[in-house]
Amino acid sequence: MTSMVALEGLTYRYPGADAPALRDVTLEIEPGELVLLAGASGSGKSTLLRTVCGLVPHVHGGEVSGRAEVAGMDVREHGPGELAASVGTLLQDPETQIVMGTVRAEIAFPLENRGEPPAAVARGVEEAALALGVAALLERPTHELSGGELQRVALAAALGGRPALAVLDEPTSQLDPVAGDELLSLLRRLNEQWDTAILLADHRLDRALPAADRVIALADGAVAFDGPPPDFLAWAAEAASELLPPAAQLFADAGLRPLPAGVKAARAALRAHGLLEPGGDAGAPSAPRRRHARAKRGPKPALRLRGVWQEFPGGAAALRAVDLVVAPGERVALMGRNGAGKSTLLRVARGLLAPTRGRVELAGPMALLLQHPGDYFLRDRIGDDAPPEVLEAAGLGDRADRHPRDLSGGERQRLALALVAAGSGPGDPAPAVVGLDEPTRGMDHARRDALAAELQALAARGAAAIVATHDAELAAAFADRVILLGDGTVAADGTPAEVLAGGWYFSTETARILGGAGGALRPEQGAALLRERLSLPEEVAT
Repeated sequence: MTSMVALEGLTYRYPGADAPALRDVTLEIEPGELVLLAGASGSGKSTLLRTVCGLVPHVHGGEVSGRAEVAGMDVREHGPGELAASVGTLLQDPETQIVMGTVRAEIAFPLENRGEPPAAVARGVEEAALALGVAALLERPTHELSGGELQRVALAAALGGRPALAVLDEPTSQLDPVAGDELLSLLRRLNEQWDTAILLADHRLDRALPAADRVIALADGAVAFDGPPPDFLAWAAEAASELLPPAAQLFADAGLRPLPAGVKAARAALRAHGLLEPGGDAGAPSAPRRRHARAKRGPKPALRLRGVWQEFPGGAAALRAVDLVVAPGERVALMGRNGAGKSTLLRVARGLLAPTRGRVELAGPMALLLQHPGDYFLRDRIGDDAPPEVLEAAGLGDRADRHPRDLSGGERQRLALALVAAGSGPGDPAPAVVGLDEPTRGMDHARRDALAAELQALAARGAAAIVATHDAELAAAFADRVILLGDGTVAADGTPAEVLAGGWYFSTETARILGGAGGALRPEQGAALLRERLSLPEEVAT
């Protein structure tokens, strides 16, 4: 049987780079395999995917050695256009893949390029739109779409022709919890029903791991692990604990074995240990409710929205009569489904969009990092966009000569965040509000925790931090307040324990496992409940 992907001794170095991005990579992926690519930010995952779809070396240049064949084609001899007949690709920045003016035209474009007859093109568009949940968007202009909607449209275009291999880089990074789960279900159906091979890189291992047949972990550009998910969890617990998803981290912290790949396995194991009632929770009391600090009298708000509407021609509204007060030093996670109005709220607050009704009041400047970090780089060297101290703050002090496109998605995100946090220039006032839109796209767990610490430090200096995110783990790590938007209105507003504990979708994995017991949102909190509140027997806690 011919392998779908065959790499042997593959080593690749970006132009001007001191060290290879890939080192002696040897692996094969067979038709019908669903392979999860894991590793820290900058470990080589995106570079490996770029190689498989032909962007390396044809677009990025650089030096390549070893063998790399995809669908029987040598990637050094066949470029992305030829490989596209067999490979559907979604990159970390889906907005850069959108080339047509409407959603229908975007999904049809790759099918038309392959010379499909009109009837096949129309069928492919309808099937892809139905599968990805974008049928209602088919006539929408692509420039009006949210980041999550753009991601689904780009994925529909990549999968519309039923490629033999799907190469996906962080495909759930901008999707709400329901859309992310539906995407993984779709990929599994493609894999099972059409024998589609899937190579998927994702930092959200809690979503992807239960669906994977195999995990390949990269470290410093080399293959550090290659095997089935249970073996990966056992390896990561000993060699790379930062890669453990929350369910496995919860069990590891509590001393329970074996480590589960997801919520279902974790709850089953807890029931077997007598720590979870069938259909219930862990039995610990709920976290006490507390009156939020925003209700107290205090200094002038950092941000106030008074009856804000944001309406589009034709009557649609992204924001509907939003009243919102954010105090100096508050740490706010802004959550909600795709299209709920999160990005629009941040843009209106910053002044990038003028509200059609209502008023916005700011106590001082607002710094805003948008969803597209590539927009912050205008030159061919990142050192020309960012001074040395900003590069050091982003952990990229040794990469000043790199082109922005040669950075991983997580590295671009970190650098754009460091640029925004640095402010406009020396002597300028510090921002009263710092807004971030989906900042953890492409970030590993360690960098996400570092971001949470940075946000807490900003708040300690008096700046309000408002983060639009689908990442409940980030919200639990940094926020003291969670605002849930629904259809342009505030649906819920409370502490993280009040909003995120015990839910189905807007919830952390730990909370879903324990049913919200004790308001535990993070693995270390859940482990403390299991071991201390539930009197975990010593023979279990080994």
